[in-house]
Formats: sequence, C-alpha cells, structure tokens
Amino acid sequence: MFKNRKDAGEKLAQALEKYREEHPVVFAIPRGGVEVGLQVSKRLGTDFCLVIARKLPFPDNPEAGFGAVAENGSTVIIENAGYWLAGETFERIKKEQIAEIERRINALRGGKPLPDIAGRTVILVDDGIAMGSTMRAAIELCRNKKAKKIVVAVPVAGKEIADVIAKEADEIVVLETPASFRAVAQVYENWYDVSDEEVLDLLRERIREKEMKEHDFDLSEPGT
Repeated sequence: MFKNRKDAGEKLAQALEKYREEHPVVFAIPRGGVEVGLQVSKRLGTDFCLVIARKLPFPDNPEAGFGAVAENGSTVIIENAGYWLAGETFERIKKEQIAEIERRINALRGGKPLPDIAGRTVILVDDGIAMGSTMRAAIELCRNKKAKKIVVAVPVAGKEIADVIAKEADEIVVLETPASFRAVAQVYENWYDVSDEEVLDLLRERIREKEMKEHDFDLSEPGT
C-alpha cells in the first residue's frame, strides 16, 4: 500500500537504482504518472519529460477503453475491438483523443517536442497499469524513436497485464501485483484525479529545485 503518488514514486525509484549508470531518460505519462516519474528522475538524477498517450474510450462507458493512441500516432487496439465499434465511431473517438493529446502537449509541455531518445535507455513511468493500452502505445512510440532499451516502471499492475507488457518492453519493474486486482486506486491510501494545474505546479517545483542545486554548485566553485 502506498500513502500517495509521491510515496509510490520514492519506493519505485529505489527499485530502479540499478539503471542510474545507464543515464536514462524518464518519460512520465500524465497526469497520474507525473509525480511518480518526478520522484524517480530526482533520485536517479536523470532527464525527465512527459510523454502523452490517451486511452480510446468506449462511447457508452468512458472509464473502459478499446485501445490507446500516443502522441506520434502509435496506436494499440484491443483484440476484436472491431466487432464492438463501427469504423466511423472508431475514427471519431481517435480524432477526439488526438485533439486532447495536442492540447496536453501545449498545456503541459509548452508545445515542445519530445527529446531525442535514439540509442538511450527510456524508463516509462505511470502510477499504475490497469488495462495497459496507454503504456503499450507509449512503448510503441519509444520503439519508433529508436530507444536502445525500454523499461516500464510502475507501482502496481495486475499480473496478467504485467506479463503482456513484459513481452513488449525490454524490462519491467512492478512493485505490487495484487492477487485480486481491480483498479490502480486500490493500493493508494490517498487517490484522486490529478489536474493540469497540479501537473504544472509539480513541474515548476522541479525547475526551482534544479535551479537551486545549480546555484549551490556555483557558490561552491573556487573563486566565486
């Protein structure tokens, strides 16, 4: 059980210590994965960025999804989804989520492109994996961008979906795989939907911390 996303991120970071020497980049899936990913990046001293992937929700049940799309267009569709949705409905939902991806890139990442990850180790972080489609779309994005190694790291996931993800990523780190897994929220004492503003606050805090460290380093230099 985790107190909150910060606690989960701190514990996940400890489990990822072995990757420090690979100088990875941490990609966090917003919005729930941001605080978790920031804790990992902070402990490992790595580069950090948001990578945007969105679930493709069923029109009559938005909490459930039939797949996901990432910001480069990488798309994962759950098997047999074509039997559940007409083609025009599928395309409409995908366009809606692509529009939301573009909004999040602008709102949360300032419109900046993803960094070059060719030949690098990427640690993909979220606050947990439920159905797994958004994570799988993010994995495909990283493959398309020629990442050297893709490590999926989450506090919690169901064993079945963790096994699926393990086949698509190079490595996977999961702290909790509950025997009776129903939802990511079940392993958090304090769980809530994260807002855009909270994400931006977390990113601003990260920038302030880095600036303070750089300032402290400058002061410690001889002759300053």
